[in-house]
Amino acid sequence: MSGAATFVPTPLLLSDSAKARLHALIEEEGNPRLKLRVYVTGGGCSGFQYGFDFAEDVAEDDTLVEFGEVGLVVDPLSYQYLVGSTVDYEEGLAGARFLIQNPNATTTCGCGASFMV
Repeated sequence: MSGAATFVPTPLLLSDSAKARLHALIEEEGNPRLKLRVYVTGGGCSGFQYGFDFAEDVAEDDTLVEFGEVGLVVDPLSYQYLVGSTVDYEEGLAGARFLIQNPNATTTCGCGASFMV
């Protein structure tokens, strides 16, 4: 007889390109306390949309995921939609932006800024 399997959900991941860009932005601001706040709001063409902002303070009920010198902050409502996601950064013809690769999304819009679960 085998024991029960243990499952530990992956909170959030940060790609190498996102780490590098976030680190550069923090250095430009000259404030090592800055974190990238990732959140979900209603709206967008698919129902929910992603948002990004800088946060210096972390609320008691926020989740802080640290990656060495940089970190992500997520509020409890957004966290449930983002578990297992990867925050990435890309530069291309459409410009430069942070984006989310979300395994929980059943539908996403063409630009990747909104999703549905």
